Amino acid sequence: MTTKYVFVTGGVTSSLGKGIICASLGRLLIARGLKVTIIKLDPYINVDPGTMNPYEHGEVYVTDDGAETDLDLGHYERFLDIATSQQSNLTTGRVYFDVITKERQGAYLGKTVQVIPHITDEIKNRVLSLGESGKYDVVIVEIGGTVGDIEGLPYVEAMRQLRYDVGRENAISIHLTLVPYLKAARELKTKPTQHSVKTLYEIGLQPDILVCRAEVPIEDSIRKKIALFCNVDREDVIASLDASTIYEVPLLMKEEGLDERVIKKLGLAGGNEPELDNWRNFVDKIISPSHTISIALVGKYVEHHDSYKSITEAIIHAGAVNDCKVDVRWIQSDDLTEKNVAKKLKGVSGILVAPGFGGRGIEGKVEAVKYARLNDIPFFGICLGMQVSVIEFARNVCGMDHANSTEFDENTPYPIIHLMNEQRSVTKKGGTMRLGLYNCHIKEGTKVAAAYGEPEIKERHRHRFEVNNDIRYKLVENGLTFAGINPDKDLVEIIELPSHRWFIGTQFHPEYRSTVGKPHPLFCSFVEASKSYADEHQLIKPFENK
Repeated sequence: MTTKYVFVTGGVTSSLGKGIICASLGRLLIARGLKVTIIKLDPYINVDPGTMNPYEHGEVYVTDDGAETDLDLGHYERFLDIATSQQSNLTTGRVYFDVITKERQGAYLGKTVQVIPHITDEIKNRVLSLGESGKYDVVIVEIGGTVGDIEGLPYVEAMRQLRYDVGRENAISIHLTLVPYLKAARELKTKPTQHSVKTLYEIGLQPDILVCRAEVPIEDSIRKKIALFCNVDREDVIASLDASTIYEVPLLMKEEGLDERVIKKLGLAGGNEPELDNWRNFVDKIISPSHTISIALVGKYVEHHDSYKSITEAIIHAGAVNDCKVDVRWIQSDDLTEKNVAKKLKGVSGILVAPGFGGRGIEGKVEAVKYARLNDIPFFGICLGMQVSVIEFARNVCGMDHANSTEFDENTPYPIIHLMNEQRSVTKKGGTMRLGLYNCHIKEGTKVAAAYGEPEIKERHRHRFEVNNDIRYKLVENGLTFAGINPDKDLVEIIELPSHRWFIGTQFHPEYRSTVGKPHPLFCSFVEASKSYADEHQLIKPFENK
């Protein structure tokens, strides 16, 4: 079957949820038996988001093959239960970098290199490479930004050209827009949608389907008005209302018939009703669990929740498995001190110390680890969170006063965390960390082994520093267990404190591999332990649907 392409643009305003719409459509098409992938086109000039501040861009998502990508790829993987790759995210910076590199190599045979055709051809080639691989029936292409933005024009032009290149019967355009509700007038306003579609007309595109975000139901008269002024059929005006959880969106899109419209317009052989029973059961567990518990997420960027998007989604997955809603208590590590840590963390049933870079807030994280260890509260440290837990253990259990990471104190007498050997000659920042999937051997008899249920695993990494092998024996002598080791380079991947009810830290990022279909076993085990702690200490509460 010829590969089909679905282009998704956004209008009126940003943050309408293009990524969730793409992921939801992908989920519905996969549920119909089709093979689907998604690519995100980002119009910023950074080659990738790996060097961006989390406050600027949210979390950096890492793929199996080590690509540092936009956080929307996390949504794609969680919804579609597929692995994305380097091919799944393209930025303007990457496009221009590749084109300029080719020009320097003489690839264009002396021609004047221009936006059209060279930049647009590079974009098209990246999209077509997925379709021509023979692996997919449908390639969904999300174009970042808002239609009309200067930086997004090459992508929209490439989309316009590609629709003719592959044939109009093989490519459609979905435009996500906003239909605002004015409370004073008590009515929905269609003019922003009309102007957004008009902008597309000016670029040479006619959307085939409109997905309209709204706070209140869109009446049939409003749909007809949008269809009339935007030159689409009434059935092609799809309402996207606010949902109680993002995981409800595929079900809402199914009710609106989005997948049916796409199937019909592309002539796809996906006529069977999508199999969504498991998905519905999962959503029901999220919406109506039996109990509620509270887990503290201690981090440096908690003001911007997207900085920890994959972690919070993995917690949601684990909560569904354990029939409980997890209220995440956001704790700014800068604010934690020895004097206030008990007050700040009072009433939580688990403590998760999050990843990050740099020395700000480190001592607050150390206090959180110490509080969890001394009070037998389930503790989960991820990447920097694991490193901080090792620092705390070295200082307060092993007697290594002023133990630290050389990232924060180059003159520490006990560099219990130090720069990896292969990182010491690295001078460039972008894409040079230990990235992607690496092997890990699990030690028998540990809680980690019980959680995974298998002796060999692979997990995704994003770091430059590691536990110092030269002095790590001191940790073992004082009761810490290395529950996971990279067999290729003898690196510590997982630490565990056997004397504690649940105290685990991972050098890798398990949150990157948690999906709806396969909730991550460590998160499931952590939430289970936190729920048990809450039950024992009378902190568990019946769920109330507010």
